[in-house]
Amino acid sequence: MNDPVNLMSYVTYVFQSYFGYSRAKSEKLMLEVHELGRSVVATGSREQMERDTAAMHGFGLWATCRPAPTGGEV
Repeated sequence: MNDPVNLMSYVTYVFQSYFGYSRAKSEKLMLEVHELGRSVVATGSREQMERDTAAMHGFGLWATCRPAPTGGEV
C-alpha cells in the first residue's frame, strides 16, 4: 500500500531483496503501489502471505494480507 514515508527506491529495493524480483518487476510493482495506492506483490498460502506481510512491516512498509478474489469480486 502506498505511504507518504518510504522512498520509491527503497520500496523497489525491498521487493528485490525480499522477494528476489528483478529490478524491472520490482519497479513495476512499486509504480503500481505509487500510482494506484496498492499492488498484489505476492500470492500463495495464507501462512506464506502472513509471513510476507509481517516481513513488509519489518521493512517499514504498509502491507495487508487478503484472500484472492473469486468469481465476480474485484
